[in-house]
Amino acid sequence: MEPEVFRAAGHPLRWRLLTALAEGDLRVQELTTRVEQPQNLVSYHLKELRKLSLVEARRSLADGRDTYYRLDLARCGQLLADAGGSLHPGLRWVSPPVPRSPGVRVLFLCTGNSSRSQMAEAFARRAGLEAYSAGSHPKPVHPRAVEVMAARGLDLGAARSKHLDEFAGQGFDRVITLCDKVREVCPDFPGARHWSIPDPAREPALFDAVADELDERIGFLLHTLARS
Repeated sequence: MEPEVFRAAGHPLRWRLLTALAEGDLRVQELTTRVEQPQNLVSYHLKELRKLSLVEARRSLADGRDTYYRLDLARCGQLLADAGGSLHPGLRWVSPPVPRSPGVRVLFLCTGNSSRSQMAEAFARRAGLEAYSAGSHPKPVHPRAVEVMAARGLDLGAARSKHLDEFAGQGFDRVITLCDKVREVCPDFPGARHWSIPDPAREPALFDAVADELDERIGFLLHTLARS
């Protein structure tokens, strides 16, 4: 039987949607612009991709009427590996080593610069990037963020919150907004991408899950930067 991932992703429009989402999280209106197709058609194909958990939907924290769509790259990789292995054991895919990109400048932004962007900066610095973080309305670093990162071998004890204006006019290879609200107000940084990450400061039970997601997504970011 043909692997489900081929049936789901093999449709030309679905492949274009996956390709667009590989760059960052997008709303359905943005996807319709990218693929130049009507919203009802795009929504239908997003629903089909969600059935296989290739794509995840998250309600926007900036506007509850909006939904951000995210490509689950780890899930895609697993399904493709399984598909190759089902055809021939010699085709089972092995993840390549994570590349290093020294000197690449990355800026992570969220509203308070107290949790998500601080954690992202720490993961990115450990990976060898020249990483920074800031917020539109800085707050003290959340103590739970310090605890969660300490459990992963990263020290946020000396981290301080910064306003995004500190970085205005500076050049970055990639700017990533982690908060739906800050995406609406941040300056127009060239090369900006969006990751719609839940705010663990509002739901402390999410801190570990958010840290794991950031760690995973930064791992995939390294491959993107190395190819750029």
